[in-house]
Amino acid sequence: MSDDAVRQDGAGAPDELERLWTPYRMAYIRGENKPDDDSTGQCPFCRVPTLDDEAGLIVHRGDLAYVVLNLYPYSPGHLMVCPYRHVADYTDTTDAEAVEIAALTKRAMATIRGVSGAGGFNLGMNQGSVAGAGISAHLHQHVVPRWPGDQNFMPIIGRTRTLPELLQDTRAHLAEAW
Repeated sequence: MSDDAVRQDGAGAPDELERLWTPYRMAYIRGENKPDDDSTGQCPFCRVPTLDDEAGLIVHRGDLAYVVLNLYPYSPGHLMVCPYRHVADYTDTTDAEAVEIAALTKRAMATIRGVSGAGGFNLGMNQGSVAGAGISAHLHQHVVPRWPGDQNFMPIIGRTRTLPELLQDTRAHLAEAW
C-alpha cells in the first residue's frame, strides 16, 4: 500500500497523538447498571446506599438524601446529591427532600472549597434523557468544582479529562472534612 493510500483512508497512518487509556469509562459508554425504566427501582442510585461508604464512594448520608462521588467525574471532587427515594423528577420531591437536597448541595460546595480551594462550581440536574440525564430514572444534583484554567487543551482538543487523584482518596478527603 502506498503512503497516499494510507493517508487517504487513515488506516495505519500515524497521527502523533498521545493516548490516555481510561478503560473504566467503557462501563458508562455501554450503559452498564443503567436502569431501563423507573418501574423497578433497581438503579445505581438505589444500590449505592446499600453499600458501605467507601465501597459506594459516599461522602455523607443525610436523612432523605446522600452525597456521593460521581463514578465518571468531570473534575476531581465531582459530587452528586441523590434522594434515597427512587424519584425521577424534581417536581415530585417532597418539600423535605427538596430542602435537604439544597442544604446538602450548599454543604458540598463549602466542603469542596475548603478541601481543594475550588474557585467556582457548576450545579445542575438534567431532567429526562432528552435533557442529557444519563440516568433519568433517579434524580441527582451534580456539584462540579471548577478552578481557573481547568479547561485546558485536554478536554477541548484531547477529548480527555485528567483526574489527579484516585476516587477513593478524594472520597476520604471530602468525608473527613464533611
